[in-house]
Amino acid sequence: MRQATQKVGRITIGQAVADLKAEFPDVDIKESKIRHLENEGLVEPERTPSGYRKYSVEDMEKLRYIIRAQREHYLPLRVIKEHLEALDRGLEPPPLSGSPSIPGGLMTNPAPGVESLLSGHSDVRISRRELVKTAEITEETLDALENYGLVKPRPGSKHYDADALVIAKVAGELAAYGIEPRHLRSFKTAADREVGLMEQVVSPIRRSREDGAEGRAAQTMDEMAVLSVRLHAVLVKSGLRSLR
Repeated sequence: MRQATQKVGRITIGQAVADLKAEFPDVDIKESKIRHLENEGLVEPERTPSGYRKYSVEDMEKLRYIIRAQREHYLPLRVIKEHLEALDRGLEPPPLSGSPSIPGGLMTNPAPGVESLLSGHSDVRISRRELVKTAEITEETLDALENYGLVKPRPGSKHYDADALVIAKVAGELAAYGIEPRHLRSFKTAADREVGLMEQVVSPIRRSREDGAEGRAAQTMDEMAVLSVRLHAVLVKSGLRSLR
């Protein structure tokens, strides 16, 4: 894929998005997000006299770096920008392997294809039977999860998405400790409240008529989701420590 990009030299934003989607099929990549990265100063593509963006091989490498840093290490744009600036100055940025990430226990044995669950939307489509088998739960457990509003099929479909798969998997593992789906309603209630709080922050950005508003709104939601998970993990860990 990179060889193809190098052959054509500078490419349009549409071609850049197509190349990135082919390389990262499990990440939601849109032109608005790419433009947002430009507005934030992370990528500076060349402009033609008519104003069209043209992305170089170096620009594409930066975009790949950004996507990996977000998808695999959940770094905020501010930190990624510092890494890119270090690279531009010929310095060595901090290794991504040592970067902060979501605690592994929160994504215990994630199913293939959902590694970027928090940083983008996954187009996973699995049937009910596949969900039960992959999550290693029973039909009765799935029925209970649906009854309590924790899992539901994709809108207008009988298939389930990556979110449902992870929730079902975690619920199944918690069941081994005697925690049943009915006990998980408090998690759903708390999550709904967090979503409502974040919506208050994102709505004004989404309604803005400024260029790149959609990209900024999407990026804000991604980063707030990561921070929310981190905070929840620390609060739970802190509370459990007091029980020892």
